[in-house]
This record gives sequence, structure tokens and C-alpha cells, in this order.
Amino acid sequence: MSTDSRRAESPEFFDRIQRVTLPDRVRELVDEYDRVCGERDRFLWRWIYSLFPEFTLSSVDSHHAEHVRTQKMVLTMYVTVLDDLVENHGDRETFEEARRLVQAPSTVDPERATVDEAYFTFIERLWAEFTVGLEDAPRREEFEDVFAYDSKQTLNAMDYSAVVNENPRIANLNGAERYDAHNMVMFPYADVDLMYSPTFDLADYGTLRDILWDLQEMARIGNWLTTWEREVREDDFTAGIVVLALQEGIVTPDELSGTPEQKEAVIDRIKDQRIEQVFRDRWADRYRAVRDRKAEADSVDLDALVSGMETVFEYHVESRGFK
Repeated sequence: MSTDSRRAESPEFFDRIQRVTLPDRVRELVDEYDRVCGERDRFLWRWIYSLFPEFTLSSVDSHHAEHVRTQKMVLTMYVTVLDDLVENHGDRETFEEARRLVQAPSTVDPERATVDEAYFTFIERLWAEFTVGLEDAPRREEFEDVFAYDSKQTLNAMDYSAVVNENPRIANLNGAERYDAHNMVMFPYADVDLMYSPTFDLADYGTLRDILWDLQEMARIGNWLTTWEREVREDDFTAGIVVLALQEGIVTPDELSGTPEQKEAVIDRIKDQRIEQVFRDRWADRYRAVRDRKAEADSVDLDALVSGMETVFEYHVESRGFK
């Protein structure tokens, strides 16, 4: 479905997002993204930027709130570019080099990359912008080791998706839930928040991360529900909706790799089987379970964090066909 037709269906939501003003630092990066990559419409960047306050930890110092929001926007761009590098370009070599920026920065050698120099230079700039932006974080040293670990899990999620797309017969829902959910970046986002949370009590750390596992799965479901059709057309078969259809024998790997007409038939068949409703119900069950758990933390408002995920889900639903 085209952006214009989706705009006709949700004009108020589309116009609200289009009115979002990105900060100068982000806008410069988006301008460069358009010149170098240009695969994503600006709607995506405005959409996620407008959504960050809904799931930012209440413990973030208000004086740092806008900077934290920008930092997470830059991190999102880095993750998105790498994700597209793997899924849309199939360039595992450049992806492996780009992930060294996180895992082993001293070993980075752009000459090993196979995409053009401008593309890799932009990836390096995104990561440099993000890391420099953390230098003023009051608690950076306390949380940077966990952030590094969580960021590696996000990169592993991309790697897992690449393996599944190359070998669709290994697709299974447990793997999608355990690996692919890390692509939502919920843990790294929270780590950035904590670096700017002077009053956060480490006694609440385990409780917070326990909640994040559920919230990350909820975010992943929202994303799956609203992007799986586009991804099938782009030869990306890792969305939970598609994985379940494969697992249940509703579609076959050969059909997913077929002609555009075959793919449209596959999409229609998946819709007819109401697999989306399975995941909508799963999201609702997870949400109720998290609300009923009543986890307690004195230094961060977990109820507000969980409530924010309802808005995240609504944003996903409204943005279907836009991103």
C-alpha cells in the first residue's frame, strides 16, 4: 500500500508526525542519510523521535532530557542503517566491519567493507556522533559495560535475521522471540537513560531489566504487525507473523522466494488465516501480565514505563504502511 493511500486512511496521524521538528543535530544526519542511503522516508525518523518520551525512564534528569532523546535518535539511525545493510543489501561483510565499531573499534578497517566509501563513512559518523554525545553522561562509566553488552545483542539480532533469510527453513517462533526482539533496542535505550539518571538506585536495576524483557517483546510484536507485508515483498521473512505461518505450514519457503505475484498471494493467505490476531492477543496477554505483576522500584516509575508501551503499540498500528 502506498504512502499516499495510507495518508488518506490516517490523515490526522500522518500530519501530526510530519509536523514533528527534529533537532538540528539530527536533521543534519538525516540530510546526510538522504544523500548517502535514502532508503527510509523521513516519516520514520519523525515517528520514533516523537515516540521516545513515552518510554523514557522517569529517572532521567530533566536538564538532560532533550539530549538523551537526541542520543537515542542517533543510536536508532545507526541501528537502522546496519539493519538495512544486512536485510536490503545482503552485505554481510560490511555489516561485520560496521559492528566492530561497537565490539572492537581498534580493529576497524573500512577497506574490508564492500559498499561504497560514502556509505561506510556515514556509518562511522553515526557511531562517532553517538559516542561523543555520551561524554557528558554523569553515570556513563557505571553503565557503559552493560550498554556495550546490550548493543551486541542488538547486532546479534540482525545477524540472526540474516541467517534466517538465507536459510528460511530454520525459522521458528522461539528463535524470533529470543533473538529478533533485541532489534527493538529497548535495553540500550534504557542504558542511555540510566547514564543520565543521577537518582536511580542500583537496587532497582534487576527489577527494571526484568520488566524490559516483556516490554521489548511487546515492542517487537507491534513492529511485526505493521511491517511484515513490506518485509515479505523485500525478501525479509523474519517477522513473527511470517515465521508462524512457515512453522504451521501455511506457506512454504519456496513461495516466499517466488515472484511478486506469488508473494502477494502469500500475504493474502496469511491474512486469511488471521495470524495477526494471534499476535494481537499475545501483546494484550503480555501487557496484562506486566500490569498485574506490580513490580516495585523506588527510583523509577515502572507503571509509567509500562503504560507508555500502550502508546508505542498505538503508534505502530497507526503507522502501518508508512515505515
